[in-house]
Formats: sequence, structure tokens, C-alpha cells
Amino acid sequence: MAEIRKVKTAVVGCGMISTIYLKNMINLFSIIDVVAVCDLNEANARKQAEQFHIPNVLTLDEVCASQEIEMVVNLTGPAAHYKVIKQLLLAGKHVFTEKLLCFDVDEGKELVAIANEKNLYLGVAPDTFLGAGLQTARKVIDSGLIGTPTSCIAAINRNQALNSEGYPYIRYTGGSFPYDIGVYYMTALLSLLGPVKKVVGFAAPAPTHEGRMFWNGNYGESWDLTGNNIQAGSLLFESGVLGSIHFDGTSIDEERPHLVIYGTEGILYLGDPNCFDGMVKLVRSGSEPAKIPFTHGYKGSPHFGEPEGFSAGGHRGVGAAEMAWSIRLGRPHRASKEMGLHTLEVLAGLDVASKEEKVYNMTTTFQQPRALPTGYYTMEMYGHLRADAELSLTK
Repeated sequence: MAEIRKVKTAVVGCGMISTIYLKNMINLFSIIDVVAVCDLNEANARKQAEQFHIPNVLTLDEVCASQEIEMVVNLTGPAAHYKVIKQLLLAGKHVFTEKLLCFDVDEGKELVAIANEKNLYLGVAPDTFLGAGLQTARKVIDSGLIGTPTSCIAAINRNQALNSEGYPYIRYTGGSFPYDIGVYYMTALLSLLGPVKKVVGFAAPAPTHEGRMFWNGNYGESWDLTGNNIQAGSLLFESGVLGSIHFDGTSIDEERPHLVIYGTEGILYLGDPNCFDGMVKLVRSGSEPAKIPFTHGYKGSPHFGEPEGFSAGGHRGVGAAEMAWSIRLGRPHRASKEMGLHTLEVLAGLDVASKEEKVYNMTTTFQQPRALPTGYYTMEMYGHLRADAELSLTK
């Protein structure tokens, strides 16, 4: 491929998740050139700039005014997404944002409309659906190995209130369990099965939480989490597939991910969609369950020297890189604003259906993202990293 000009990129929000994003965008993706960082706490921005040798520490207004910066990766706290993304779009910047797009469907529609009006790319995490596990699952489904998909189940548990002691953002907008963790399961289902037509469900908030961790300074405090912490519901996909979801953030902290797609000729059991290396297991009539080898790269261990099973940070940022390639190649990107908005509306629709005790009819839709091509892997040879999987993002 002829040499393509890198996309000059700024990162806004230099909290915990920014380290894995910066590490990957700088070391793994040739299409991205990180030229600036920004944070309300300037010390955080300077720390990341020094660690990753980034030349500029800017304010948000300076990022918006920059003639050099084309794309911004938004890693701010969830409650700030709408305001920050809107300001960046109005300034003419392409934006890739951490999950979710925002937390109000009407505001999400406004952001999508601004991006369309200004002909800008707007991408939305989670991008784990571009990882080896879920792309392999997509290959299995598209190959007809489970026949016609008929139904699905997504379930996950966690003690979200206890986790809010170490991660204070969980207490506020965007921190409720369905929006913080359930979104990975919803995005996985949407990427594999397409858009949803109707939702119905029930929801419940978390009880008041009393701090337990002496070392965090929370002992003796108490607080309520924002929004619902449990969702149970049913989905009717536009394809006719029926789905059941169960997100329980008022449980024990030992997670038990459960993600299954049933078909007329087989059943597909999937691993944790919060990771890039979730297993893929196929069951067909008359045969033993078979673990399917990964057909794609980006399995969650991008840096040599890290253990094979490492996936907590994994390849986060691959969605931003795929969008950057799409900008240069002039094509639609896969982690689209339409799918991000639809994901938000499904989760919000479950809350509305619960509150109003009725079926919620979806008002948004999206085009199912194209599968990544198979056969491109991130390989390590002779002690050096070969990021061959990036070639799959150019297709």
C-alpha cells in the first residue's frame, strides 16, 4: 500500500483508561499520530505527555482551534460526553469517543445530526467487537455454521456499588451497571445480529451503599448510584431474532459472563465481550462442542512481554485506528455513530419500558458493520512486534 498521511490526533481526558489507549495508538497503529493531550487537570495531561513523549498539552479550546488536529479521541468521564463531543464536532473535528455516545437519546440524535451536517466521522466504543473473539464469532455466523440465528441470551453480574468505591465515576451518570458493563454485551449482540425493533423489560436501582474500604477513605460514607443497576428484558431484532438480557449490578463481584446465540443448526457460546479474546465454542447436533480457533487478530495481548491471557486493556483503541483508516480511505467506519446511538437507545428503552410498563418501539436503526477480513494476526517474531493485523483495518 502506498504511504498514507497519518491522522493527527489529540486525546481529551487523561484518566486511567488513557494509558492503554495512548500505548496502543502510539505503538501499534501506523495511521495515528498523537500530537496533543488535554485534561481539566493539567497535571494529568502533562504526566501522560511526558510518559509517551507527546509534544503538546492543550486546553479543550486550543484543541478545537488547532489547524493541525483532525481527530480527537474523547476519554472524558461519561457525564461530560455530550458537551465535549458537541464542542469538538462544531469545531470541525472527527471524534472517537469512549462508551457511551452520551446518556440521553435526544442528545445522541443531536450529535449524530451535527456530524452528518458537517460531514464528520463520529465513532463510539466499545470497540471490543473488532477483537479476535467477536470477529471469529461473526465469521462462524456468516459461514452458516449455526444455520439461521433464532434467539440469544446475554447475562452478566457484578457488585457495582462496591466497585464505585475504587472508581468514583460509577456513582454518577453513565456508571449504572447496564451503561457501564451491559453495553459490552449489547454492542456484541448488535454487531453480530443487527438492529433491534422493540424492547420490553424491568429495572431496579441499587440500594444505598456504605463504604467498606478503609484504604480508599470511603469508610463511614454512604451514597446512591445514579440510574438503574439491574435490567431484565427481551429484545425483538429486526431480523426476527428474539433476545433475553440480564444485567445485575447488585450481585457478587465474581463475574459470570454468559453470551449465547442459538440457531437452527447450532449454538454459539461466546466469552466475555468486555475483552478482545473471548472464547468461541460451537455446538452442532451429533458432535462434541468445538472451540473455534481465532480467525482474526487483535486478541488482547498487543505488547511482547505481556502474558498471553492479558486482556484488561487489550487492544482498546482499535476502533479509533479503524476510523482513522476510514477517514483516509473515504469509506464508512465500523464503530459507527448510528450503532452507538442505537446501543444507547436499546439500554434507555429498557428503562423506559420498565418505568412505563409498556413495549418500547425503537426510533433508530443502523447498518450492521462489515466484518473484518480473516487471516490477519498480530504476531511476535524474533523478539519484535509485527502488527500485521493493522492491514485488516485497511480493507
